[in-house]
Amino acid sequence: MILRRRAAALAAALAASALAPAHAAPAPSAVAARPAAGESIYFVLPDRFANGDNANDTGGLKGGRLQTGFDPADKGFYHGGDIKGLIARLDYIKGMGFTAVWVGPVFKNKAVQGAPGQESAGYHGYWITDFTQVDPHFGTNAEFAALVTAAHARGLKVYMDIVVNHTADVIQYREAPAGTAAPYRDKASYPYSRKGGLSGPAINQGFAGDEDSSEANFARLTDPGYAYTPFIPKGEEHAKVPDWLNDVRYYHNRGDSTFSGENSRFGDFVGLDDVFTEHPRVRAGMIAIYADWIRKFHVDGFRIDTARHVDPGFWQAFIPAMQQVAKAQGIPHFAIFGEVARENPDNGYIARFTRRDGYPNVLDFAFHAAVRAVLAQGKGTDVLADLFDGDVLYQGGDAAALAQPTFIDNHDVGRFAWLVEHDMPGIGQDELLARTALAHTMLLTLRGSPVVYYGDEQGMIGHGNDQAARQDMFASKVPSYNDQPLLGTTRTTTQDNFSPDHPLYQLIARLNGLRAAHPALARGRQVTRSYGEKPGLFSVSRFDPVTGGEYLIAFNTSGQPIKVASTIGTSAKDLQSLLGQCPAHVAAPGSVVLDLPAYGSAVCRVLPTSSPKQGQ
Repeated sequence: MILRRRAAALAAALAASALAPAHAAPAPSAVAARPAAGESIYFVLPDRFANGDNANDTGGLKGGRLQTGFDPADKGFYHGGDIKGLIARLDYIKGMGFTAVWVGPVFKNKAVQGAPGQESAGYHGYWITDFTQVDPHFGTNAEFAALVTAAHARGLKVYMDIVVNHTADVIQYREAPAGTAAPYRDKASYPYSRKGGLSGPAINQGFAGDEDSSEANFARLTDPGYAYTPFIPKGEEHAKVPDWLNDVRYYHNRGDSTFSGENSRFGDFVGLDDVFTEHPRVRAGMIAIYADWIRKFHVDGFRIDTARHVDPGFWQAFIPAMQQVAKAQGIPHFAIFGEVARENPDNGYIARFTRRDGYPNVLDFAFHAAVRAVLAQGKGTDVLADLFDGDVLYQGGDAAALAQPTFIDNHDVGRFAWLVEHDMPGIGQDELLARTALAHTMLLTLRGSPVVYYGDEQGMIGHGNDQAARQDMFASKVPSYNDQPLLGTTRTTTQDNFSPDHPLYQLIARLNGLRAAHPALARGRQVTRSYGEKPGLFSVSRFDPVTGGEYLIAFNTSGQPIKVASTIGTSAKDLQSLLGQCPAHVAAPGSVVLDLPAYGSAVCRVLPTSSPKQGQ
């Protein structure tokens, strides 16, 4: 409670000064007026999507690939995609019926980093040096503004991918020469009160620890050499923008994280400089940085990277401040969702970030794991029932879960088709396509705000996660991208792949069309109907948020056709097929018999012959 009160006080103070609006908030546009729940989101990494300007491929840098970061034949380097290319392809995205675009980080990055022989580039956007400028490999701030304007003109929201947990790797440690590991040094063995360990001289007298984020307390933390001796290499003293980020006191400086226990929060993320987010100067600085992006560019939301590696007190200050700035700019439903990735996720773990940290929503890794379990690992459909039963755990409960960004794959975990191949070695291409199509149908009809990863609609598979899942939409020169066929098409990755005729593109467009025509499928309350301990039927009802009208959605997760009864609202009598084949009538009050092909699905509208009652 003390942390929450301090966080609230800081947020209020910041909002009352630099963040306070000078005049009444403008009326929201039609795009900004839409609530976060029900948006359908397309996630794109700019470098791998479309190259609209070859002149910026090297980011204005001179030299070879280790200087410029540009090597389109290496999956770990820049390939040339940029903001102009994304603008030129907005109609392609809109053509699938999406309502929002999540754009990977566009901030200026350290072009290349890594030990000799292990170098890679910041094409992904997560190695930031300048938090105020678009990376020149992607374009300019003016071009990003043009992207937002062009997206809004098409009814598309723009969500920025942002980072506060870390910066690029600039800071070095005297005790760990460049290119060598810096093992994590914990707070018990290397307390803030001693220099270099328990036997070292006393330092930082009176510092009460990082749990007290007051300015008075942190004024006593003057020596950052409690674990390692951090320094900035010559020539990089002002590598970061804003300039306060070049002060080593604003970093934890405890060595590399292993992503468990204490070091998950205080360790360097794969060597990246871990920001001291408990420090009040850091909190104020990050709030000012991202408030400026909202004010200048009128983006509609933030996806926040590595959220679980940051202290709760930071979020308790940052999130309300961002929401207040957005409202002052006429964006009343500013979306904020954090990445809280871990092995074997469950919604109990995810929910803590909505209750303790104050996140409105988090990326639904539990949804991803559940869909993988039923479509790639042979689990029963009761896994999905358990997932949705846990929605009560989120702050705001079932209603809040309607805005939860759901996904089946992404740039980190790998593409869904590859996950199925990984879990089911030797699977045929036809079955792989069928399972992948069913996963997308689940994603776009079940509760939440679905996120589709770019390239899935063109049948991309990949060979793994991370770099192996970040293929080019334009003609690729990467051998490990080009040695694999695409699902559902005879096209190859050596060609550009923006075909609206691809069966997965067509499926996604149809599903998004249903979401637009039937609000129950986008924002409607969801009730689980039927499920089992083996692969087979899973069904839910969703209800129109205005009329209360019922829709039954059913899936067959097995490789055999099924004819099976599902529960339904007792007032249901006649049904209309919106997707797949639905029976014309119920079998009895509260029961309907469904015929579903292998890996099939159906979306059935209960015809309003009588007034349906919500909750039946």
